[in-house]
Amino acid sequence: MATNVISSLGLYGMIAAGGAMGACLRYFISQLTMQWFGKGFPFGTLIVNILGSCMIGIIYGLIESEYVGAHPWRTFLSIGFIGALTTFSTFSLDTLLLMQQGAWLKAGTNVLLNLLCCLAAAWLGIKLIMMKG
Repeated sequence: MATNVISSLGLYGMIAAGGAMGACLRYFISQLTMQWFGKGFPFGTLIVNILGSCMIGIIYGLIESEYVGAHPWRTFLSIGFIGALTTFSTFSLDTLLLMQQGAWLKAGTNVLLNLLCCLAAAWLGIKLIMMKG
C-alpha cells in the first residue's frame, strides 16, 4: 500500500513538473507571437495548439508502434507538458472575445484554423512515427 502511494506521488510529481514546463513554454510562445504579430489575432494559442497536437500524435504513434511502453515519461509528456502547453480554455476565450468585438471573420478563422490545423498536426505526428516502423 505504501509503495503504491509513493509510486503515485512520483507520478503526480512527473505530471506537475511537465505541467510547469509546458505552461512556461506556452507563455513564452504567446509573448513571442504578440511581439511578432501583435494582438489582432490569437496566433500564440493557435501555435501551441498545433504544436501540442503534433506532439501528442507523435507520442501516440510511439505507443502504437511499441517504441514506448507504459513509462512515467509518457505521463510527464502527454498529461503534464502537452496538457499545460495546449489550451482549449484560452482558445475559447480568444474566440469569444473576437466575437464580442464583432470580429466574426477572425473568430471563425480562429475556430477553423485550430480545428483543421490541430487535427492535421496530430495526424502528421502519428504518420511520422508510423513511417519509421
